[in-house]
Amino acid sequence: MPSRSSARLAALTVAAVCSAASAVVLTTPAHADSVRIHDIQGTTRISPFAGQKVTDVPGIVTATRTYGSSRGFWIQDPTPDDDPATSEGVFVFTSSTPKVAVGDSVTVTGTVSEFVPGGASSGNQSVTEITKPVITTVSTGNAVPAPVVVDEDSVPDAYAPTGDTAAAGSVNGLTLDPSAYALDYYESLEGMNVQVADARVVTATDPYSELWVTVKPHEHPSPRGGTVYGSYDSQNTGRLQIQSLGSTADFPVANVGDTLEGTTTGPLDFNQYGGYTLVASKLGTLMSGGLERETTRKQSSRELAVATYNVENLDPSDTTFDKHASAIVNNLQSPDIVSLEEIQDDNGAEDDGTVDASETVNKLIDAIVSAGGPKYDWRAIDPVNDQDGGEPGGNIRQVFLFNPERVSFVDRPGGDSTTAVGVTMVHGKAQLTASPGRVDPADAAWSNSRKPLAGEFVFRGKTVFVIANHLNSKGGDQGLAAQYQPPVRSSEIQRHAQATVVNAFVKDILSVQKNANVIALGDMNDFEFSGTAKILEGDGELWSAIKSLPRSERYTYDYQGNQQVLDQILISPAIRRGCDFEYDSVHINSEFHDQISDHDPQVLRFRP
Repeated sequence: MPSRSSARLAALTVAAVCSAASAVVLTTPAHADSVRIHDIQGTTRISPFAGQKVTDVPGIVTATRTYGSSRGFWIQDPTPDDDPATSEGVFVFTSSTPKVAVGDSVTVTGTVSEFVPGGASSGNQSVTEITKPVITTVSTGNAVPAPVVVDEDSVPDAYAPTGDTAAAGSVNGLTLDPSAYALDYYESLEGMNVQVADARVVTATDPYSELWVTVKPHEHPSPRGGTVYGSYDSQNTGRLQIQSLGSTADFPVANVGDTLEGTTTGPLDFNQYGGYTLVASKLGTLMSGGLERETTRKQSSRELAVATYNVENLDPSDTTFDKHASAIVNNLQSPDIVSLEEIQDDNGAEDDGTVDASETVNKLIDAIVSAGGPKYDWRAIDPVNDQDGGEPGGNIRQVFLFNPERVSFVDRPGGDSTTAVGVTMVHGKAQLTASPGRVDPADAAWSNSRKPLAGEFVFRGKTVFVIANHLNSKGGDQGLAAQYQPPVRSSEIQRHAQATVVNAFVKDILSVQKNANVIALGDMNDFEFSGTAKILEGDGELWSAIKSLPRSERYTYDYQGNQQVLDQILISPAIRRGCDFEYDSVHINSEFHDQISDHDPQVLRFRP
């Protein structure tokens, strides 16, 4: 995700962005008199006056933005037209602290522009603005136009129209249909004063003083108060981001399941970090939902417990070791095997050629012992410097922790950062040629990405093959509220190639030993219903165990109001059909404002 310090990277565009290839400059007259805000907004996402000068546009100031690089104010016409597709509000970009106040009746002369938050390459929708303004205050102390109530009755269930194929899938040129599509409805309110009431929080407050609510409390709810994302074809239309016009020190610190009781009111904006956003001049009162972190049950003596946990760029300088240790010992109940993702090298993001992570891992192991857990042993393979993606210089990798009192690791030499692990048959059973080993690290699928780590374990005399993964991230994909509908998921190309390699390796094991216990787990960076998951599962070689949970409980991550699956534990037929197994996504992070990682860990318990 881009840095917040670059929030206004793109220059104000003078043209309407109507295709992925180029901007189209409108050729209507260069000057227009006596236009109203609804004329400027028009019935599409792009103003019919884009690039033109408008004179003496009247409106009431509804809010001012006095901070950041996008300073200005919103005005709204108190005399609306009768077309629901045309917004009556618009943002006036002043670049410096505006000299107007809420309730001022003003006229604005300036140039209409379409600003694309994040720049045109982001694929985001644009915000219609008046720039280079000359402002005349007509009167002060006027009543602000009453807010439009946004609720479950007003927001359509369908998310967005299909984009124009002649414009690379853009919806910019389509006439808005606010009664049919949620994105059209929100666009028809762009810049207007809106209001939500008694809104349930569905993504916790983040470090930027933002949270997400839903105005549709019955839309795909999770038992813990969130909104579950379970299909590309069924978007959650009630999601809305909330920011504050006031001091961020006063912004509510909320968890999922909390409620902003009463009314939250302010202009509807669009930003690069989530799309349509209510910028609140008045915030509801935060009422706690009492959400608590989950604890899974302890495995029995005959059950093998295998977990995956993304610890989010953990390096020795972090202050979260004790908290991660407590999570592993208390919330996860000290699993026998833990696949850790995002373990950084011993000096973190310092890019000096260091690749060893012994200090990082041993610091976590010591913290686990201090928390009352077992003395874990560990195995990993250092990556080639700066070849596995992630934070530059961090050299993130997967690491196996295992409890030697409960499970044995089969050490077999030959595994290194560039040598591919293979599968052989020994006495009729599958065996790795190296343990630990990396899965086909030279394949182009792993370019600038983490290579899978394979290891051979023995529990109560039974061999278990574990493949730790951290697939290519979703960085670069277009957002759900993009101007291109459906959005382009460009990151899938590499992730699908990676899933193909992992599935082929599992096939190699199962071709030697049909009843082998195989687990592929980790941060797959994709949903359980995605093409990536289908490729991993193949023709039955693997099955994503999170699908053993009810649909309302399938999530490991919470992003922009959508609780979703990114982390998975996939199991071979011998585990799924021949053994008793139990899967648990242990919600300790994703729903909380004070998370120590953005991912929830998962645990699989089974009897080999």
